Amino acid sequence: MMASAVQRGSGDPGAAPYGNFINYYTFNPPENRLTLIPRTLLRDIGYSSETTENITVLDVGCNSGDLTVALYRHLQGQESSGRTAEGWVHLLGCDLDKGLILRAEQSNPLPDSISFIHLDVTNDQHSRTQLGSYLSKFGRSSFDLCLCLAVTMWVHLNHGDEALLELLSRLASLCHHLLLETQPWKCYRSAARRLRKLGRGDFEHFKTLKIRGDMEEHTRHHLERNCGMKLVRCFGSTAWDRTLMLFTRNAIETGKEENEQYPETTQITT
Repeated sequence: MMASAVQRGSGDPGAAPYGNFINYYTFNPPENRLTLIPRTLLRDIGYSSETTENITVLDVGCNSGDLTVALYRHLQGQESSGRTAEGWVHLLGCDLDKGLILRAEQSNPLPDSISFIHLDVTNDQHSRTQLGSYLSKFGRSSFDLCLCLAVTMWVHLNHGDEALLELLSRLASLCHHLLLETQPWKCYRSAARRLRKLGRGDFEHFKTLKIRGDMEEHTRHHLERNCGMKLVRCFGSTAWDRTLMLFTRNAIETGKEENEQYPETTQITT
C-alpha cells in the first residue's frame, strides 16, 4: 500500500508524511516512553528466562532504532536469580523507510539479540512472509510481545479507515501481547496543518475519515470486539499526552488461562 521508497524533505523534520522523521528521537527521546514501562513487564505478563527459552518482541515503526535498543536494555534487566537475561530476549525492529533501517543496522550494538528489517507492515502478504521467516528461527509462529508506538495515525491518514482497522487486526494476529500508543485526534489536525504549510495539500483521506475523535476508544473497541484481545493495563501518559495501552489475547483465544498479574485495567500515574 505504501511506496517502498519514502520521499522526505531534506531539511524540514516535519516533511515526513508517513511519520518517518529523520531526527525523531531528538524531540521524543526513548526515555519519554521507558519511564512508563516497568522493567518487569516481561515477567509481569508471564515470561521468565528461567522458564522460557526465547522471548520474541516486535517493534513496528522502529525509525532509526534508538528506542528499540533502549527498550531491549530496559526489558532484559536483571532476573530475580541475579543473572542478566541477555540472549533470552530477541527483538526485531521494522520500518518502511530504508534509510532509517540502514542507520539502525549500522548503529546496532547488539546484533546477536536485535535485528532490523525494511518492512511496510500494511502489506499483509509481505509482512507475514518476512516476519514468519524471522519467527521460524525460534520455532515460533507469533511474537510474544509487539509494540506499535505512534504509528496508527500515519497509516490512518495515508490509507483510510479500513487500513487502520486492518493494521490493528494484523498486529493482534501477530502477537500474544500488544503494547499500543495511538495519537489523539489533535495530532491528526496538527499533522494535516503541517503538511499544508509545506505546500503539499491535505492527506488523501483526512477529510473523509469516519473514525475520528477518541482514537484510544476506537482502537480499544476494535481490538476487543473483533480481534480477541483485552485491554489489561494503561501505563500512564507520555509527555505528549498519549497513553500506552497493553492488550493481551483473551484466554479463549490462547487456550490458556489469562495471566493474573494484571487483573484489571488500571491507570498508573508518574
